[in-house]
Amino acid sequence: MYAIVDIAGQQFKVEKNNKIFVHRLEAAEGAEIDFNQVLLIEDDDEKIEVGTPVVDGARVVAKVLAHAKGDKVLVFKKIRRKGFKKLNGHRQYFTQLLIEDILQNGAEHVKAEAEPKAEEVKAKPEVEEAAVKVKKPAAKKTTAKKATKKEE
Repeated sequence: MYAIVDIAGQQFKVEKNNKIFVHRLEAAEGAEIDFNQVLLIEDDDEKIEVGTPVVDGARVVAKVLAHAKGDKVLVFKKIRRKGFKKLNGHRQYFTQLLIEDILQNGAEHVKAEAEPKAEEVKAKPEVEEAAVKVKKPAAKKTTAKKATKKEE
């Protein structure tokens, strides 16, 4: 299943569990964001639904992973025979998103539990880990330099 979604004025093809970089969004890291501007959805059974201009009731749920900067882009301007040269640099701000779910027809997003409950942890039997012996690398032997005398 994939969808074409409009995020911050750009169109992206997204699938579940994909990571994408979009222009900087005003959201905290770890926050969930819903995008309602879904332009196209293709199901697992290859049924394609195209919106006019958007698909009714469809949305994409994403989680903000990090805010980052892109690679530096150098902008060099020169006017020949005039001695004019100008060099500017620019780094674009991006937000990394993890696409958690693509929903159709007003379906609800089910959040996955991050940590198991305390009762479930106690119910699991403890597994003893086998002791693994780690060999340390042998120390390098230093060789003493021999003093040689020149015989005359």
